[in-house]
Amino acid sequence: MELRQLEYFVAVAEERNFTRAAERVHISQSGVSAQIRRLERELGAELFDRSARTVTLTVAGKAALAHARTALAAAGAVGQAVGEVSDLIRGRLTVGMVVGCTVTPLFDALAAFHRDHPGVELSLLEDNSDRLVEGVRAGAVDLALVGAAAAAPEGLETLTLISERLVAAVPPGHPLAAGPRVALSELVAHPIVCMPPGTGLRTVFDQACAARDLHPVIALQATAADAIADLAARDLAVAVLSESMAVRYGDRLTARLIEGVETPALLALIWKGGQGPAVRELLAYSRRAFAGPAHA
Repeated sequence: MELRQLEYFVAVAEERNFTRAAERVHISQSGVSAQIRRLERELGAELFDRSARTVTLTVAGKAALAHARTALAAAGAVGQAVGEVSDLIRGRLTVGMVVGCTVTPLFDALAAFHRDHPGVELSLLEDNSDRLVEGVRAGAVDLALVGAAAAAPEGLETLTLISERLVAAVPPGHPLAAGPRVALSELVAHPIVCMPPGTGLRTVFDQACAARDLHPVIALQATAADAIADLAARDLAVAVLSESMAVRYGDRLTARLIEGVETPALLALIWKGGQGPAVRELLAYSRRAFAGPAHA
C-alpha cells in the first residue's frame, strides 16, 4: 500500500468522480483508476460503487476513508516537523473558497505566501459553505473562506472578514425601488433570484423567512453574483445580495435594505485549532491582505 494510492482514494471519495479526482491530483484518469484497483486488490474489497454516474463509497470504502485521511495527514506532519527544525515551511495546504465569491485579498494573500514559502504546495477548492465546513472539520481542507449566518461554525477557529446585511436589488422603475427599504413580507411577493442553499447568504435569507412563516418563490439560483445581477437587471426576479455585492451593480440596479432580515451575513476564514506553521503563516498573510485600505 502506497501513500499515493491513499491520496487518489481520498480524492475520488471527495470529488465523487474519477475525472475530477484525476484533475485534482494531476495524473490521467486511467492512472487513478489503476491505482484504486490495485489498492482494492490489496485490501480484498471494493472501495467504490461504480454502477451510477456519481461514484459512491461502499461500506468498506467508508470504513477506510477516515484512516486514509489520518495516514496522509501523518505523512504531511513528518515533512512539516522536519521543516520546522530546519526553519523552513513545507508541505501542502488545501484552501477552500465559497462558490461565487471572488475575493481579491484572499488571492493576494495566497500569492504573497507562495512567493515567500515556495516549499508549500497550494491547492484551491471551490464549494458551497456547508461542504467546506465539513471539509475543515474532517481535515480535508486546511483553511476555508466561507459564508455564514451570524454565528461562526461550532468547534472551529474563525476570523470574520465581512459582516453586512442583505439587500433587495431591482432595476430602476421596479415597484420595490421606490422606498428606502423593503419589508421582507413585500419582497416575498415577488419571484427571487439568489445564491443556492449551502451558502451563507442563502442561509440568512431562508432563516429570516422561516422565522416569519414566509414562503418565497425562489425562481432562479446562481452561484455567481454577476449572474444574479444580470438576471435581476432583466427584471426576471428580485436579486437578494449582500450590501457590498450590490454596490458593484449600482449602474443598473437599485439596492434597498431588507427589513426583517436583521441577522448579518458573514464572510469568514475558518480552520481547526492546533494547526501547523503553514496554516498559521497563511492566516497572518490573510489578516494583512484583508486589513488593506479597501478592507480596513
